[in-house]
Amino acid sequence: MGEGPNQQGIGELLQWNALLISFALFVTLALLGTITAKNDWTNIGILLVLIIIAIALLITSADFFVEGAKGLARRAGMAEVVIGLTIVSIGTSLPEILVTATASASSGDDPALMDLAVGNIYGSVLVQITLVLGIVVAFKPLEIRPAWLRRDGLLMLLSVLVLTALLWEGDGLSRIEGGILCLIYALYLVWLLNDTEKIREDEKQIVNEIKTTEFSWTGTAYLVMVIIGLSLAVYSANQLVEYACAIAYKLDVPHAIVGSTMSGLGTSLPELTVAMVAVRKSQGVAIGTLIGSNITDPLLSIGIAALVSPISLTPASYDLTMYLIIPATILGASLCLGMMWTGFKFSRLEGSILIGFYLMFLLLIELQRQGYLTI
Repeated sequence: MGEGPNQQGIGELLQWNALLISFALFVTLALLGTITAKNDWTNIGILLVLIIIAIALLITSADFFVEGAKGLARRAGMAEVVIGLTIVSIGTSLPEILVTATASASSGDDPALMDLAVGNIYGSVLVQITLVLGIVVAFKPLEIRPAWLRRDGLLMLLSVLVLTALLWEGDGLSRIEGGILCLIYALYLVWLLNDTEKIREDEKQIVNEIKTTEFSWTGTAYLVMVIIGLSLAVYSANQLVEYACAIAYKLDVPHAIVGSTMSGLGTSLPELTVAMVAVRKSQGVAIGTLIGSNITDPLLSIGIAALVSPISLTPASYDLTMYLIIPATILGASLCLGMMWTGFKFSRLEGSILIGFYLMFLLLIELQRQGYLTI
């Protein structure tokens, strides 16, 4: 049964509040950014504040986009499970897509931005399947459905391995290889849409657990939400890349580290938010949000970036990326799937282990930066 008029009114009010918050963040970021730019980014403290505002705007605008996209999909009569596996996954991955594509587009003036683009993708995958998933599991233990794990879990690991193989083979990604990654993701979506009935049966329990929402706005209103959300997200992603790079230059930190830590964690906050909300209603949706996003990132996000501009790692970050960041991501994904496969349950202890894994990664990154670890 749908929601009552009062509940619908509250939902619409929350959407308007999200728009107002996004607009306030946009104005604040634009004004502070203009003032700070005149001082040539001299104050790192102000840069950190701007990064926090940019990430907040990225999250709220991406959320606004997701709500609009879900409304449009509902108007089109799509199944809720398919909406979650496609639109919600793409929506929560929007920050990664935008940050990576923006860094790639700007790499003509600064080749090191390619390191940021690649680092952001691997950093996002790593943080989502270790730190974010660990936090969600620590909040509430999860049960895993074998059918879901065979379908999406293995594809997540395969996506990371395919991307890594392409990077390793040519020391980067050409436009053709970027197109191949996007094509693989498109085939995945086609497969989902053609297999809707089986997916509906596999996830029937999940659908029943989720409270159905009546979408009372018009299709035009949802389209406006999509356009506004996307526009604000593009702007905030561009600003995030600019401020992160400014700090990297001042602190002499490699762009690959900035991408795999600061940017990767910041752009993964939408997945954390969605997962923390979903875990109260459906355990499958909570994990599905993270895994679905981690199929999108190494295929669609980096694929679009390569189409915008061919990707090649700089010599300064090649060893760091290939021999620390990428192996940590593959090992983290394997550890995550191994825990899921043993008993098809996620305990709080296993969640703590995942969190510890990510903290260990940060420690290794810092040791390498300080010169105590040679790669």
